[in-house]
Amino acid sequence: MTPSDAAARQIRPDASAPGATPETAAVTVPPFATIYEQYFDFVWRSARRLGVTPAAMDDVVQETFIVIHAKLATVRQPESLRSWIYGVVRRTVSDHRRSQRVRDASGPVLAVQHELEHPVPPTPLDVTQQNDQVKLLFSLLEGLDPPKREVFMLAELEEMTAPEIAAILEIPLNTAYSRLRAARQAFEQALARHAARLRGGA
Repeated sequence: MTPSDAAARQIRPDASAPGATPETAAVTVPPFATIYEQYFDFVWRSARRLGVTPAAMDDVVQETFIVIHAKLATVRQPESLRSWIYGVVRRTVSDHRRSQRVRDASGPVLAVQHELEHPVPPTPLDVTQQNDQVKLLFSLLEGLDPPKREVFMLAELEEMTAPEIAAILEIPLNTAYSRLRAARQAFEQALARHAARLRGGA
C-alpha cells in the first residue's frame, strides 16, 4: 500500500456507510471497507497527479475517504463508482488548495520553518518517480495545459473511457474527445522532440 500506515489507521472506520436505508440497500454499492482497499491506491495516485505535495498527501487522502464514507449512501450508479470517487478526489484537492492559499498568505515563514524542522520522508511514489522513464513522462505531461493533461492522464494512465471522463469533469462528450485528441497529439510531438534532442546529442 502506497501511503503511510498512520493515515490508513486514522481513516479506516467500520465497513458500513452511514445513513443506509432499505432503499439504498438495494443499490449494489460495495461496503466502505471494500472500497477503501480497492481504491486506496487510485485515490493516492489521483491526488498526487492533481498536484498535491508529498507533505499534504496523508491529509488529503484521509479527507477524501472521510467524504467517501459520509456520502457513500448517495451513490446511485455503482457501475460508475470509480468516476464518482475521482470526483470526490478533485473536490477535496480543490478545497485543499483554497485552504493552502490562505495558509500561505498568512504564515509563509512558519510553513518554511515547519518543513525544515519536520522533513517529510519520501513516499514510495516519490521513489518510483526517480526512474528516468517516469520522470520523462511527468516532464512531458507538464508541457500540456491542465485541461488536456487531466483528460490525458485519466484516459492513458487510469484507462477511463471518454464518457466516464466527460461525466467526471462535467464537460460535453465531444469536448472530452477533442481534448484527448489534442493532448495525445501534443504529447507525441513533445516525445518526438525529446527523441530528436537525444539523437542530436549522441
